[in-house]
Amino acid sequence: MDLFGPSISEEKETTRSHISNPDAFVPLASRMRPRTLEEFAGQRHLLGEGKLLRRTILADRLTSLVLYGPPGSGKTTLASVISNLTGARFKSLNAVTANVQELRKIIDEARFFQTEKSARTILFIDEIHRFNKAQQDVLMPDVEDGTLILIGSTTHNPSFSINGPLLSRSTIFELVPLTEAELAQVVEQALRDQERGFGNLKVNLEQAALEHLTKSACGDARRVLNALEVGVLTTPPDPDGVIQFNKLVAEESCQRKIVYYDRDEDYHYDTASAFIKSMRGSDPDAAVYWLAKMLYAGEDPRFIIRRILILASEDIGNADPQALILASAGFQAIEMVGLPEARIILSQLVTYMALAPKSNASYVAIQEATEDVKKDTVEEVPNPLRDKSYEGAKRMGHGEGYQYVHGAKEHYVPQEYVKRKGSYYRPTAFGYEKIQQNRLAELRRLDRKAKSKTPRAK
Repeated sequence: MDLFGPSISEEKETTRSHISNPDAFVPLASRMRPRTLEEFAGQRHLLGEGKLLRRTILADRLTSLVLYGPPGSGKTTLASVISNLTGARFKSLNAVTANVQELRKIIDEARFFQTEKSARTILFIDEIHRFNKAQQDVLMPDVEDGTLILIGSTTHNPSFSINGPLLSRSTIFELVPLTEAELAQVVEQALRDQERGFGNLKVNLEQAALEHLTKSACGDARRVLNALEVGVLTTPPDPDGVIQFNKLVAEESCQRKIVYYDRDEDYHYDTASAFIKSMRGSDPDAAVYWLAKMLYAGEDPRFIIRRILILASEDIGNADPQALILASAGFQAIEMVGLPEARIILSQLVTYMALAPKSNASYVAIQEATEDVKKDTVEEVPNPLRDKSYEGAKRMGHGEGYQYVHGAKEHYVPQEYVKRKGSYYRPTAFGYEKIQQNRLAELRRLDRKAKSKTPRAK
C-alpha cells in the first residue's frame, strides 16, 4: 500500500537509477582516490618530475617520513599510492583507534619478515599526532634499526606533535592546499571516469558552478568531490536526461564555505601573524582580510583584540598614543556589544592601527634595559630618590638632596636618577614621537648647560 508516495524500495531504485556503478554508494572521494602518481593532483613541489619524493617512491627506496599538511591535500592518498607501488609489506593504522598492543603485533611481524624472508615493512599511521609520547616511543627502536619504515600523516605541526627522537629519524614533507586549477582537474576527472566516477551520467557542469566549487573547497580535494557528489545525486535530470549542474546547485551543495582554521595550531598562529604583520606594514586591506578570515572561521574576538592591544604599544607606541587608548576602548566595546556587530568595531580598530604612524622605540627601550638588568650589576637607588616617608628614613639620610622639579622655572631640574645612564628610549621622527624627539633634545641641552655651570673639582 502506498498512501503517501513511493515505497522505500522504489525510492532506492529511483536513486540508484542515477548511478550505473554498483560501488557508487561508497563516497565519491574514496572511489576517486588516485592509484598512481600520474593520477595524483597537486603537490608538484614534491611529486613533480625529478623531485626527491617522486624519485624515492618510484625507486622503492623509502625511508621513514612524515606527511604534513591540511585536510584534503592528499596525505592518506599518497600513502595509498605508495602501497600500490612498493615491493615492501604495507601495513596501516589509524592513531585514533590503534593501541600499543596492535603496534607491538605489527612490529613482531615486521621483525619476522625481516629476519626470515628479508622483507621490508612499511607502517602507515594516519593522524600520528594522536599517539601519545609512550605510543610513539614504542616505535623508536624499530624505526631506528630499519625494522619498520614509518610513514606518518598529520595535520598538526610535527615539530610540536611528534617526539623529537622519532622526528629526527624521519624526513618531513609538507603538503599544501590544492590550487583552484588543480581542484578543477579533480572535478573533471570524476566527471569523465566511467569506472569510479560519473562518466556514465550526462552532467552539464557550468563554468560558474565549477568556479564556485573550487573556491569554496579552499584547497581540499575531498571537499570539492563531496560537493560535486551531493549536487549530481540530488539534481533530477532534465527531459533529455542531462543533470544541469549550475551555480545555484553548486551553492546549495557547498552550503556555508568552511575555512580550515585550527584553534591552537599552525593555521591559527600563521593567520594571526599575517594579521599583525599587515597592520605593522600599514596595509589596511590585507589586515581587514585576515580579520575577516579569523572571524569567519570562528576565532574568539577577545584573542583578536589582545593582538591589537599589543600592536598598539609595540609597533605604534608614542608615534600615536591614541592607538593604545582606542584599543583599550575597543576591548570594552566588544565585550558589551558582542558578535556580529563587534566585527565593525574590530574593523575600525584594525584600519586605524594599519594607518597609524609606526614606532617600536618603546619596545626597543624595554628590551635593551632588560638586557642590561640581566647582564650587568643591578643599580642601587640613588640616595636622593629613596623613600623618606617612613619613620627612620630621615636618620638614614634618605631623600636628602632631592630637587622637586615643580619648584623650577621649566619644571625640570637636571639631577641623577640612575648612576649608569643608558640611552634606551630613542623616539623616531614619526607622528607624535617627533614632538618627543624634540623634547628629549631640549632636556639634554638643559643637562649640558647645567653641567657647564657646575664648578670643576680641584
